Amino acid sequence: MLKNRTAVITGGANGLGLATAVAFAREGANVVIGDLDAEQAAKAAAGLGIGARAVGIGCNVTSADDVDALAQAARASFGGLDVWVNNAGFTRDATMRKMSEDDFDAVISVHLKGAWLGTRAAAGVMRDQPGGGSIINVSSISGKVGNPGQTNYSSAKAGIVGLTKAAAKEVGFANVRVNAVQPGIIRTALIDSMKPEVLQARLSEVPLARFGEPEEVASVILFLACDLSSYMTGTVLEIAGGRNI
Repeated sequence: MLKNRTAVITGGANGLGLATAVAFAREGANVVIGDLDAEQAAKAAAGLGIGARAVGIGCNVTSADDVDALAQAARASFGGLDVWVNNAGFTRDATMRKMSEDDFDAVISVHLKGAWLGTRAAAGVMRDQPGGGSIINVSSISGKVGNPGQTNYSSAKAGIVGLTKAAAKEVGFANVRVNAVQPGIIRTALIDSMKPEVLQARLSEVPLARFGEPEEVASVILFLACDLSSYMTGTVLEIAGGRNI
């Protein structure tokens, strides 16, 4: 579904980003993995098993220079840029009373500013290509309903929805599509850090009665990246097993 296309994935060295990279590689894409840890990015790219079709690059998504360099590296390596996934992120949870301004700013900067910088850089390349391109922003179900102790994270993820819709209206004329996904509780390293009682409470809210797998998120991102979703832009797809419907 992505043969001969070039895709960039930020935060692609592990978790949802790596699962997406695996799905893209399987479908024939050239894959550029951007990650704060350059060594892990290179290791993840090599692990895809597609040789020179995969590149790993260090990238701080809060730096415009780094993000622009990532986009240019994709062009230099493979001649174009067809898909961009803004996935990089992390959490620093605390109640508002205990959360520091630094922790609020850091999460907003990586998730929301990072997605904005990535969208801007990708669209800047894609709008000058005959075929346009597809940008996918990774939001979260927390951006729909909000989670206690995550005022920073929920704010950032809600902001990504607004960014997605506004950007879609700006660049649609050039056949650049911008969509978002909102995963729920997915089996990543984040689950390992959560208390059992919290996990059980979250699970009780899921009609499908199980947590999602990274590959299930990756398959929806793949759908938005390829031509199967060619008439979709500005949409937000929930991947949460029915949670918070």
